[in-house]
Amino acid sequence: MTNDSMPFAVDREVPGLIVKFGNYPLHHGGVGAIRSLGRLGVPMYAITEDRYTPAAASRHLTRAFPWPTTGAEEPERLVEGMLRLARRIGRPTVLLPTDEEAAVLIAEHQEPLSTAGFLFPRVEPKLPRRLASKQGLHELCTEHGLASPAAFFPESYGDIEEFAATALFPVVAKNREAFTRRSRPAVNGTTRIETPGGLLGLARDWGERPGVILQEYLPREQAEDWIVHAYFDADSTPRAMFTGVKVRSWPPHAGMTANAYVVDNPELADLAARFIKQIGFTGVIDLDLRYDRRDGQYKLLDFNPRMGAQFRLFENESGIDVVRAMHLHLTGRPVPKGEQRAGHRYVVENIDLPALLAYRRSGYTTPHAPPHASGTELAWLAADDLKPFFTMLARFVRPGAKHLYQLWRTQRRGSTRR
Repeated sequence: MTNDSMPFAVDREVPGLIVKFGNYPLHHGGVGAIRSLGRLGVPMYAITEDRYTPAAASRHLTRAFPWPTTGAEEPERLVEGMLRLARRIGRPTVLLPTDEEAAVLIAEHQEPLSTAGFLFPRVEPKLPRRLASKQGLHELCTEHGLASPAAFFPESYGDIEEFAATALFPVVAKNREAFTRRSRPAVNGTTRIETPGGLLGLARDWGERPGVILQEYLPREQAEDWIVHAYFDADSTPRAMFTGVKVRSWPPHAGMTANAYVVDNPELADLAARFIKQIGFTGVIDLDLRYDRRDGQYKLLDFNPRMGAQFRLFENESGIDVVRAMHLHLTGRPVPKGEQRAGHRYVVENIDLPALLAYRRSGYTTPHAPPHASGTELAWLAADDLKPFFTMLARFVRPGAKHLYQLWRTQRRGSTRR
């Protein structure tokens, strides 16, 4: 849909830049943002791993900037690279981070990036790092009375031994800080551990100061996964707010959204808005919450202080998603209101099939998912932009299949190890 057919007009003189650090070329969120603004006539730029990623192949991309990174570089080096990009683009540009490393770098280096002409929500510099940290997020939830799973933060192997002697199993292990997952991860993603012996066995590889959080396990048969995406202005007031339910993820029950629906949930929207107001956050958010039927509470699992990969699930009747809301707001234009597209479905083609097979075996259901979708958005395939889909297939088939298998094996070992 073009800018001329929308009930609002964007500033086509202000481009957008996809900011990503780390090696994850098959990222549908970046492609979604390129399409979202590019279809409105906004020039789009993107940092890419190379010239042959799906994002680089999009017809809506003005230019790719190949810049291989690991996500573990010194911040000064990354800032210098960003300033070089600002000079190459040569005009004010809205920054669109797709990972925690990028979101935190922008927040903690606002002055040089702003001086260079980049546009982004101004946030308390240390807040995004704290929100991206599992320990920091848990402390904020406790401070502001928001429910979250019970958690323990061991400082030594001895702490883990004491925990194992009294804890109720199964438990969940996660990397404590978002920034260790690429340099020195203790676990490969969320890992369910069934027994004290399984925990102690895994913990022997975690070193003297374990970089993990041990969390209460919320039984999937007694829970339901919900997501909130929104954009908040400088007063922490929502300019766009959306709620949905996650039907499947990969790895199962603990990974990236593979299939989800838009579902109206005023209670959840109000809960999220109050928490954002309390902590004073500004910008785009992607929240993962689990509804615990045992006590009737929504428990916050993850807070991503940037757009989520599945943000294109959500769009209101005026054609606004969180990326468009941010671009309009940062360029001084009104953000049209409207109801969200209830019943709309989002499918990530390359991971939903294995997720579907895994969920069928587990017998998990999502009661709030509508029986029929009012419409479907695919993460990769788009009639007006076919190349990213075929580029994804070309890069995915062998390494992607191997990666999915390794994720499944890791998940299975974590849930069955004795």
